[in-house]
Amino acid sequence: MVILNDYLYSGDTVLRILHNYIKDLRKDAKKTGNEIDMIHCNFLLQIQELLEHNDFLTAQSQKMREFYKYMAKEYPFMAFTFKGRIKSLIRAEEKFNGYVVEFIYDYYEEHGKYPSIAELKKRLSCFRDLIAYRIIISVPRCHLNSEEDREEQERKYLYQIANVLPGFLEEQGFSAEPAMGIKESTSPLLNESVKPYYRDYICSHSSNNYQSLHITFYDDTAKCFMEVQLRTKAMDDNAEIGPANHLGYEKRQENERARRDVIPEGECSCFDEAYERGMRLQQLALNTLDVNMFSAVNNSLINDGCGLYRGRLILPYEHLSRFQNDLID
Repeated sequence: MVILNDYLYSGDTVLRILHNYIKDLRKDAKKTGNEIDMIHCNFLLQIQELLEHNDFLTAQSQKMREFYKYMAKEYPFMAFTFKGRIKSLIRAEEKFNGYVVEFIYDYYEEHGKYPSIAELKKRLSCFRDLIAYRIIISVPRCHLNSEEDREEQERKYLYQIANVLPGFLEEQGFSAEPAMGIKESTSPLLNESVKPYYRDYICSHSSNNYQSLHITFYDDTAKCFMEVQLRTKAMDDNAEIGPANHLGYEKRQENERARRDVIPEGECSCFDEAYERGMRLQQLALNTLDVNMFSAVNNSLINDGCGLYRGRLILPYEHLSRFQNDLID
């Protein structure tokens, strides 16, 4: 079986690793007739394209900057940040194999049989967050009647921004993608005309209280998808350092993907291979890897300059409230 781990000890760049991994995975998929591995190759090719031909990111981030300038003009009293990233290779590989494992496991548990290749292919067509931007807003205390008023005011402004974003970016060459009813918003603050495009994690509370608005766009110029997330600072704190933080999210995903009890080994090769790839990635000792521009002391102290483990930053734009900084642009 071709597995990413075997390519992480050669001192190669991430691009070279991707090139070799895709080449060998495709060769093996053709030999064995494995249609899922062919989809896997095409998924990895998207990342390779982003890393090889990333000139469009400059143009894309400049278009996002236009919305930043709009917000600076419309909300000069507000503090906010724009951040962007390309999903890291390891996270992308984990996500692809995790989707295979979770879908087959849940399908088998519900139906007592394995999904068809066509059904599995359909499930694997939903990767649209390889490029993602996040807008985080905060209203300084001096603009609030009381600290208790903050949540209500910031939520109101967040939905105002969400109402404007799709139309604004459409003028910049982006098309909002329907959310297909996933996490459909029930908030009266979100306009009916944009509700079909948003996945509203604010209205639909999760057990860890994760809150955010997600929307996917297709960049008509660059011919790729990108996701935009909108949060208040309190929502972002909860997602980054609170109960919904990414480490906890990843741990929950790891536990989900580690389920092996229902699927007998050897009955479903698609499950077995995805499960093995996922488990091997979870067991990586990052300080033993030899990848160009990547170093780690352990699995927490990491200096990633290549996008192997942590997403590569596209931009940060930061705007301070005018009471803190009179220069907007």
